[in-house]
Amino acid sequence: MYRAEIIANQSVQEDITELLEQTVPDILYTIVPLVHGRGKKDRKLGTTSWPETNFLLFSYIEDRKIILFKAVIEAVKNRFPNEGIKLFLLKSEE
Repeated sequence: MYRAEIIANQSVQEDITELLEQTVPDILYTIVPLVHGRGKKDRKLGTTSWPETNFLLFSYIEDRKIILFKAVIEAVKNRFPNEGIKLFLLKSEE
């Protein structure tokens, strides 16, 4: 089992969740809708100087479904290469 964390611009939240639900129909996830921070290229602080914000999605994914999960994120990254979509995977100790 993996813990998957996605951090991305709010503008792609719907694209990511819709494609995940289509590709991994039984997926369960939690979204933190408003995330502020600083990435390599810019800041997402929701202020007048740095108006954009991110969201965080996390989910626990079975080993056999992780390839599908990664493919979804790669597809969205290819469609929106400038939206700072990051995927972090942590293997759980069972």
